[in-house]
Amino acid sequence: MKWRLSVLLLTALSAFGATVRLYLKDGAYQLVREYQVLPDRVKYLSAERSGDWEEIPRDLVDLDRTTKEVEENEAKLAQEAKEDAEEDAAIRAQKREAASVPGDPGVYYVHNDALEPLKQADVVVVTDKGRAILRTASEIASVLFGHAYPPVPLTSGKNTIELEGAAASFRIEEDRPEFYFRLAAQDGLAIVKLSPKGNARSVEAVMIAPVTNEPEPKRDAMPTFTREVGELLFKIWPEQPLPPGEYAVVEFQDGQGTLQVWDFGVGEAK
Repeated sequence: MKWRLSVLLLTALSAFGATVRLYLKDGAYQLVREYQVLPDRVKYLSAERSGDWEEIPRDLVDLDRTTKEVEENEAKLAQEAKEDAEEDAAIRAQKREAASVPGDPGVYYVHNDALEPLKQADVVVVTDKGRAILRTASEIASVLFGHAYPPVPLTSGKNTIELEGAAASFRIEEDRPEFYFRLAAQDGLAIVKLSPKGNARSVEAVMIAPVTNEPEPKRDAMPTFTREVGELLFKIWPEQPLPPGEYAVVEFQDGQGTLQVWDFGVGEAK
């Protein structure tokens, strides 16, 4: 039975185009495509020479070492085939996952195997000169700017980006929510904690240099995992549970001064 096992193992390896080392007891080896163990000899097909079967006395062959390496090679090939199959399955699953997300840019909350769209929030820009409500970028872009990323109108000095209302209307109970984020263009993504500010919630503070006009945003971004699911489609979720409070998924281009916000709350509104 032992020689039959060896033949079967070598046949499997040959199917993958592999060669096998047929070890001799003096430490040398023959590279073979296949071998057969007989009672008094070992027959093999050389991988280095074309021709008929060759033979060598069985007493000269280190069958234990040869069989051990054959089994290790077969296990390695089987593991590689398993990993390739798992990778192919993951790619197919990712394509199905991407296809399940609506094509419209925005944020979608994953809830009970369903997707709930978040409403994009109106942004309030607070400067030394007063307050200005900036409607959602998707609503004003085509009217005022002709594209999807209008800059937030900031002035020199300190600017605060806020949302009206003390709490988001969209509430969730789980503390590690997952979101799909379909972009219109490549931007930065984050989940930020909002700071209460009277009857408003602060998203970030932005300092504008008086000479260069370069913005320096400061936001309380939560550590997150981000995975690209498809073209301009990402999945984002917090690394650690989010304490009850007010949060937002934001899309930003700091160098361009753009910011889009989708707010949500964890737990009951206070």
